[in-house]
Amino acid sequence: MILLVMLGSALLAALLSAVLPVRRAAQSVTVASSLAILALACVAALRVASGAVITVTAASLSVDGLSMLIVLLVALVGATAAIYSWGYMERACAREPGRLRVYYVNYNVFVFAMLAIPMVAESTLVWIFVELTTLSSALLVSFENTEEALEAAWKYVTLSLMGAGIALLGFLLLFAALQAAGGGTSYTWAGLLAAAPRMPPALLRMAFLLITVGFGTKVGLVPLHTWLPDAHSQAPSPVCALLSGIETTSVLYVILRLLPVLEASPAASVARWMPVFGLISVGVAAFLLLQVRDYKRLFAFSTVEHMGIILFAAGLGSQAAHYGAMYQVVCHAVTKSFCFFAAGAALLAVSTRQIASVRGLIRTSPAAAASLLLGGLAIAGAPPLAVFLSELSILKAGLAEGRYVIVGLLATFIAIAFFGVLLHVNRMVFGRATEPQAPARHSATEHGAAQAPGAPVSAAAPGAAHGGAAAAALPLPLSCLTILILAGALVVALGFYLPAPLDELLRMASGTLQR
Repeated sequence: MILLVMLGSALLAALLSAVLPVRRAAQSVTVASSLAILALACVAALRVASGAVITVTAASLSVDGLSMLIVLLVALVGATAAIYSWGYMERACAREPGRLRVYYVNYNVFVFAMLAIPMVAESTLVWIFVELTTLSSALLVSFENTEEALEAAWKYVTLSLMGAGIALLGFLLLFAALQAAGGGTSYTWAGLLAAAPRMPPALLRMAFLLITVGFGTKVGLVPLHTWLPDAHSQAPSPVCALLSGIETTSVLYVILRLLPVLEASPAASVARWMPVFGLISVGVAAFLLLQVRDYKRLFAFSTVEHMGIILFAAGLGSQAAHYGAMYQVVCHAVTKSFCFFAAGAALLAVSTRQIASVRGLIRTSPAAAASLLLGGLAIAGAPPLAVFLSELSILKAGLAEGRYVIVGLLATFIAIAFFGVLLHVNRMVFGRATEPQAPARHSATEHGAAQAPGAPVSAAAPGAAHGGAAAAALPLPLSCLTILILAGALVVALGFYLPAPLDELLRMASGTLQR
């Protein structure tokens, strides 16, 4: 029942956001629904961590350790992004407040779809909900309605739907493999695992490759990642927190679900290539981070890197590596969402996404600068923060398996990415411009500088963005500042303390990946 209530809350919030005429009703309903979903997710997570499996047979819903971990992260990022959106989107839509209703309707549908992916036990239904995330998030990516935003959304939809067709073919082959095994079991994750030893290896191998390639588009694996930086540079920052922080992971979850099925079959050899695929994504992202010019794209390429690291760890096969992969999933969701909250705060302060145009942010907006610096350090893997610990656990697991060459390459790429992220963040926070430059063209909707009649024209004078004699930036909205403090505290806390229920959930999730 608790699973149905969570899904129902998101759908009800979408409906009420669409029909309630009261001003700020959409914001209030969305925040209340998101907090309720987070509370229910915490209750469910405690039950699962204690050994229970929550199932709603009539609705084909079921959660174990792995799926519960994803549900918890969706609920957490969804709640923080909802609160952050209150002030951020209100300032962004100051000239067109009616558009907020559209934003929150799509927001709640997006959260509903992401919650459903790990909850649904039937594989075909999972595919449907993955594609629902594409449709709802595409409307959020194009929310600004500028030429750049529409182009990014179109690219996102085109590549995602292309991948959807490939993945659907993979699921059809998976069903054929199940039938060839004699049938008798349901087309669920548990049914596939039970029938795996009898499945034709060739069909199972091809199904896995097609699903990995098809959904790899949504995950952002190289070379299917090209939509990701464009969408993240154009979407509102709280939407980026959802897209990058948890949507990519919720789709990667589907690929990870197939690992124990492969391990139970002679087709398991195909999974041994996963570290190579992951390593390619990490390497390409690391070098792209060095030359990126937009700080929202900077964090987008970091997502490509992290998805590659998770795939690398999952493909190693040991219990320790799988634990590291799950730990990386948690650290990525918490830290990357915070990074985009920090990027949104910087955008409100300096009204540009261009890295070269932002210098001396610590003098213009100390709160945005501190958040950006913490986010950069955390997502790059600076010790003793959580991403450093998760990446270290993966490297140790690889060395324990004797995979010295690929582990050495992974460590090298992580070091390059670390340098790339902090090089840009350090210049933005502490640097001084050598000569004034005109701010890059951007849309008023995204940077939040759109003001009501009679209000200041810009969030910050051009001099503020370049470290010169600057006018003070507008103060950050209270909701944004609140989430920056709370999410930042969580990022720091995870580097020093891992709650026992969460640790147990990680162990259960990593155990699910084993045969």
